[in-house]
Formats: sequence, C-alpha cells, structure tokens
Amino acid sequence: MSTQSRLGRRLIQLYVGLALYGASSALLVEAGLGLEPWGVLHQGLAELTGLSIGVVSIIVGAAVLLLWIPLRQRPGLGTVSNVFVVGIAMDATLAVVPEMHGLAVRIPLLLAGIVLNGVATGLYIAAHFGPGPRDGLMTGLHRRTGRSIRLMRTAVEVAVVITGFVLGGTIGIGTVLYAVSIGPLAQLFLRVFAVPPASDGSTVVATGQPRGAILRP
Repeated sequence: MSTQSRLGRRLIQLYVGLALYGASSALLVEAGLGLEPWGVLHQGLAELTGLSIGVVSIIVGAAVLLLWIPLRQRPGLGTVSNVFVVGIAMDATLAVVPEMHGLAVRIPLLLAGIVLNGVATGLYIAAHFGPGPRDGLMTGLHRRTGRSIRLMRTAVEVAVVITGFVLGGTIGIGTVLYAVSIGPLAQLFLRVFAVPPASDGSTVVATGQPRGAILRP
C-alpha cells in the first residue's frame, strides 16, 4: 500500500470509527439498560442542564482536553476530531432512532450498541491519529504520577460513574456488560482493522495511545 493510499485509509477509518462510536453510544442510551462509564456522566449532565447528550459529550471532551495542558499531552487530529464527531453522531442517531419499549427490543439494541462500540474503537484507534481526550487523560496521569494505566483508568471511571449516577445517569446490566466485553472486542477489531505498512518503505510515526488505555474516545 502506498503512503498516500495508507493515509487515505487511515482518515476514513478515523472518521467512520468516530461516527460509529457516537452512534453506538446512542444505541446504549435508547436501550436504557445502562451506559458506558463516560456515557453515565454525559447523561447525568444532560439531565441537569437540559442540553442534549451529544452537546454535553462535546463540552466534556473539550474540558478534558484542557486538562492535557498541565499533563503536557499533545493532541493529534484524532483527538480534536473525537471531541466533535462523537457528540454530533450521537445526537444525529438519537434523532432518527425511535424510542424503544420492551426488553425483547431493548436487549438486542444493547448488544448491538456494545458490539458496534467495539468495531468503532478498533477503527479509530487503528488509524493512529492520536488518543481520544479521555484516554489521553488517563495516559497523562499515568506518566505524571507513575501509577499504572489500569489504576488511573479505574480511578477516573469510577469517579465518572458515581458522579453521573448521582446526577441521574443510567447504570444497569449494560454498564457491567460493557465493562467486561469492550476490552476483548476492541482488541479483536484492532487486529481486523490494522493498517498495513506503506509499500515504499517509509516510516510513519503513529500517535496512538498504549493499548492499555483503551477504551474511551
């Protein structure tokens, strides 16, 4: 694959992945059986402010990105795109997907949302355009404190879930199922969507995050 073709594929993967991530988050909202950790916070803040959950996602993403400054993290194209594309895609999906009733519909919707989230994560991370703002926060804290990424991720997401729940966000079986399945799903789709090296022998410096930081755009 030539360098130009490789770059084109990476850009497509980035934006398709981010759009699908927003769509998958919207499916979890519609299922109403529990959201991913940051989704709980976004929903809680949306309930508090009256803003749409997509707009809240954009605002939170921008606020988290500001925290990169003292952590000396450098954003990439994927980082900045993540802030806007995910929130826009989420609101767009919620606008077209009708409200669901009954577990016979909501359970498949939940499962579809989780699998789609794994696909989306594999797509945008394999594009190597930089971590999402939330993942970058965790890796930045890891570098500054010397604590493990796993510990930083756990501490941040526990705080996020508790805050979101207090504000009215939804925690349920979907939250637990997401937590135990998204890692293996993302690792699977990272392999599926891995971009082959350029055929001209050039070296492209990736700006992606350590895989231990997965998973939140």
